[in-house]
Amino acid sequence: MFCSCGRRVQLFKFLKQSLGDCCKIIATDNQKTAPALYAADKRYIVPRIDSEGYIETVLDIAITNEVKAITTLIDPEIEILANNREIFMDNGIIPLCPSKETAAYCFDKYKMFEYLVQKGIRTVLTYDTVEYFKEGLDKGNIRFPVFIKPRTGSGSVGIHKVEDMRELEAYFSEGKYDYIIQEFMDCRDCDADVYVDCFSHKPVAIFSKNKLETKIGGASKTISFKDEKLFAFIGEICEVLEFCGPVDMDFWYRDGQYYLSEVNPRFGGAYLHAFGAGVDFFQLIKNNMEGKINKSIIGQYNEDVLMMMYDGVIILNKKDLIE
Repeated sequence: MFCSCGRRVQLFKFLKQSLGDCCKIIATDNQKTAPALYAADKRYIVPRIDSEGYIETVLDIAITNEVKAITTLIDPEIEILANNREIFMDNGIIPLCPSKETAAYCFDKYKMFEYLVQKGIRTVLTYDTVEYFKEGLDKGNIRFPVFIKPRTGSGSVGIHKVEDMRELEAYFSEGKYDYIIQEFMDCRDCDADVYVDCFSHKPVAIFSKNKLETKIGGASKTISFKDEKLFAFIGEICEVLEFCGPVDMDFWYRDGQYYLSEVNPRFGGAYLHAFGAGVDFFQLIKNNMEGKINKSIIGQYNEDVLMMMYDGVIILNKKDLIE
């Protein structure tokens, strides 16, 4: 079951390509014009995720359809599912989301930074206030330009490269977002699609790719690569954060070391590349739904496989929209 399915039509098509009729896709959204609804086997319109009774509505749909695993395709809902893990598990449904604690770290970028530093995981230097940033600037720990982004944002919304203090203070004084300030990483940008087994909680599949082109919301052109150093680093990350199912991790590579940038514990938009290169998370999910622990397939794909994303459409009559 996919909550808040939005535009993820191709993801559903690849799932059907992988599992065929042995798996039914149940999709929900709060808009009847969400394209991915019409690529699912069953579709439901639900209230907004912040509505009273939302989780009860989702649970009822899941139980009615004998759902074995549930996930979401938007970041703000991850913590909602994580906070209700036990409810789903009590009904025989695997929540493909992190633990409650990990979900909170993933949603709040500054809390994640503090936690990663505490655990010795390399990450991007981050400040949560202008005053704190000025201290770092005076000490020579950071310099302009810097990047600012919403502390709890997603999809590249509200991200800006900032050149000087005047510009930085102007963004903060607007009050549009609760910003964090990060060092500008002028180096290689890459990411990894990771599948963490729902029982062992260890990474069993990793597909890494360099970003060739990025548009709003994520990478649109990527090329695959392998690096045992990155695979090992992801293993370290999964030791201190508890994931379950698909995870999208962003990294910077500088001076021979990888730095964790962000973690989205869900199917990333560019997971399509991984599937196209033969790294099939759907089979891993199916195994977990059947109570099986997955064996590692880390590194079982080819390098230099390209993905070039393009737009597609769903065409149907108005009368066929879900009510």
